[in-house]
Amino acid sequence: MSKRKKVDDMQARIVGAARGWLGTPYHDQASVNGVGCDCLGLIRGVWREVVGPEPMPVPPYSRDWGEAGPCEVLAEAARAAMVEIAITEACTGDVVLFRMRRGAIAKHAGILTNGRQNIHRFIHAYERTGVIEEPLSDPWRRRLAFAFRFPASDRGKG
Repeated sequence: MSKRKKVDDMQARIVGAARGWLGTPYHDQASVNGVGCDCLGLIRGVWREVVGPEPMPVPPYSRDWGEAGPCEVLAEAARAAMVEIAITEACTGDVVLFRMRRGAIAKHAGILTNGRQNIHRFIHAYERTGVIEEPLSDPWRRRLAFAFRFPASDRGKG
């Protein structure tokens, strides 16, 4: 199988897994498809489906989107398990992190669902809506802080 085909298959598996969570209600710090999750819980659930067991336990975290400080806790955890990429390189199936307030640390995550030249949709869990897929509008784009790629996996191939 060509490298491009493997990438396309992985992207399709990630997006398919994420779309399988659409409609899951929002529940802080949960990660149960159809029952409840937050934005990190969505990423964790997709990881379990596409890559395998979660690579590390998730410590308790606050819901405060205005949290400031020198430590990008979410980004550091993502770096330990995923491949960091430039935001400009992010494409379908990649995880993006957002700063919800100016000067705050990145505290929100989603999965892109469109290609490199046309990144304009993403799936995320939001407190008022649960898991949804929506346009990556200019207000969301301005909040982009980090991008990560799932590691390669042979899971799901038969």
